[in-house]
Amino acid sequence: MATTLVSVETREVVRCEYCRLMQYRTTNSLCRRCHRPLDIEEPVHLAPQLVTSQPAQAGAEAGLQVAAQVRDIRRARHLSQRQLASRMQVPRTYISKIENGKAIPTLGSLERLALALEVDVCQLVRDARSRREEEVSAVMNDPFLAEIAALLPHLDSLHRTLLLSAVRDAAAGRRRTA
Repeated sequence: MATTLVSVETREVVRCEYCRLMQYRTTNSLCRRCHRPLDIEEPVHLAPQLVTSQPAQAGAEAGLQVAAQVRDIRRARHLSQRQLASRMQVPRTYISKIENGKAIPTLGSLERLALALEVDVCQLVRDARSRREEEVSAVMNDPFLAEIAALLPHLDSLHRTLLLSAVRDAAAGRRRTA
């Protein structure tokens, strides 16, 4: 009555020797399908792959950020989910689950995703703050916009509104003449 053990995160994954079902260890150590005991005799160390679980509240937000990044980068590279999955050597449904926030990739999967998308891992896990910092940096690199940004704190709300209206009018007038 030998069973196989794989340790994933803090939960044990075991295979029932009777029905061969791979499952998380239950609290009563009985198989979910055949209800026979799950006795551990021979531990086997396998590299966990494609383990999907419900993300925790804090992890859910991070997962959605990764999901959006993966989807945006994949589309920018003009890749289908199937092509990306082929590059990673995973099922297409795994890519779909990542992009829909139903699966949070492991660090190993993130590395393979980054390699398949030809980007740095950091680009996949950027948060809103780092994206905003990049946008601000890009704006401040333009000398004209940097000068305006430096003057904005000295304007009251009325003058800010007037400035914005003048810029909109100038842009609209330029569109009409072009």
